[in-house]
Amino acid sequence: MSLAETMRIHEPCPGLYAYYDGRILGKRLHSDNPNWLDDGAYSLGVASYAIVSGREALVYDTHISFDHARAIRSHLSSLGVTSIRVVLSHWHTDHVAGNAGFIDCPILSNKLTRDTLIEKRKVLVAKDPPINPVVMPTETFDGETVLEVGDITVNLMQFDIHSADGSILLIPHLGVLLAGDTLEDTVTYISEPANTAQHITELDRLAKLDFVRILPNHGDETVIAAGGYPPSLITATRDYLTRLLARLDDPELETESLQSFIAPELAAGTLTYFAPYEAVHSQNIAALRGVSADD
Repeated sequence: MSLAETMRIHEPCPGLYAYYDGRILGKRLHSDNPNWLDDGAYSLGVASYAIVSGREALVYDTHISFDHARAIRSHLSSLGVTSIRVVLSHWHTDHVAGNAGFIDCPILSNKLTRDTLIEKRKVLVAKDPPINPVVMPTETFDGETVLEVGDITVNLMQFDIHSADGSILLIPHLGVLLAGDTLEDTVTYISEPANTAQHITELDRLAKLDFVRILPNHGDETVIAAGGYPPSLITATRDYLTRLLARLDDPELETESLQSFIAPELAAGTLTYFAPYEAVHSQNIAALRGVSADD
């Protein structure tokens, strides 16, 4: 059985494909035991993307397994694609696990992503399930670069949001931002709690870019398939983080549900509620309080 047998393919914009998997009640891919693939990616829903122009494609993240990478390549081949280039949004497991499926392609990341992958190679190999081999980027950039995919121009930019090595893709002619994990619905996952204030500052910088729709790697499949989120997802993410920091000393914070905590955003329609994010919210609180206790 292929791990990618439940993967769904959408075309949220002309020539832009979303490869979405997960959010299937009661379904696990790897194990009944806690593991990054089922609990950190598949249960929450995960997507990677491809931009196609003629015979060229740019793949944004290689998905959660070699099987998923192979399924993406099979789809691109069916479209007549003969040349593939990969961009990595950051170093985390569910974005690089399929790299081996693109080992014969150029793989581009920012320098910090490459350096972190080198540093974390043993950690990734020891994961459950293991990422082995850890296939490294073949090219790097620093800060910002412009890529051509057939007739399409895309801008690749580095942002310190969620992870210090985040890279977003801006597709000007579509007005689309491929956000990686810099933005997430229902709420962002705080992986580097000590840098949360910097993440908020960087969200303000992200909001100044020119786009009309956002496609994150984790979000509501129906929203992604329909073309993505409005720019208000950035404001909702920033407000969530700001509210968390402001209430860290509130003893009622950990007993309040996520649904209650983000009630203003749910009422405004800027976030959609997905119950498994209650656990993410609890982890976020614990992570921020852990940093606060260390100060």
